[in-house]
Amino acid sequence: MKLPFLASFIVFIVWLSFMITRSRRAMELQEKQFWDREKQANRTRRKSLDGLAYITIPLDKLPLDLNTDQDDIRECVDIIRTLSTQTIVNLTGYTNTDLKLMYGAPNITALTEYDQNYTLLARTLQKWAALLHAQGHITQARTILEFAVSTRTDVSGTYRLLADIYKDSGESEKVAGLMEAAQALPDFSRNIITRLLQEEDKR
Repeated sequence: MKLPFLASFIVFIVWLSFMITRSRRAMELQEKQFWDREKQANRTRRKSLDGLAYITIPLDKLPLDLNTDQDDIRECVDIIRTLSTQTIVNLTGYTNTDLKLMYGAPNITALTEYDQNYTLLARTLQKWAALLHAQGHITQARTILEFAVSTRTDVSGTYRLLADIYKDSGESEKVAGLMEAAQALPDFSRNIITRLLQEEDKR
């Protein structure tokens, strides 16, 4: 009885050792590929940024002058006004290595700033819309959210709230448009938001 058990144990140890070795080699290969790619990126020369999808904030269409005594809303408005003077680009889904390969290492500082501006924009639009919606300013919240979606935001709350507004206004068919917008997002965000919208559609 002991010999079969011992043989099985030895086979298991050999198999485990093989799997550990294979896993370690795979990790070493991935690490090497990463650093090789990073070296190549750091050697990439500056390229034109003219082809970037720059975002312009439509101040004339957003409810910036809506009277409200809420400090949080005034703060959102101030941020939006400030961002309107900044360069904004949605670079969600790209790593720094990706950006250096695409546009050159010397541009990484500027690109990082543009993307940080976008992150602040997306979060501020969501917060602003949610605050206005809570106060009953549905039309104004909808305008903000629709602009956010047009910038390819990956803030899931933006899609959820806009879907709710469409359904409450009897325009459930517009949720399909949100689904299409979500399909253009990077994989991780796309899967989360698509699933969220599917759940909203069933409610």
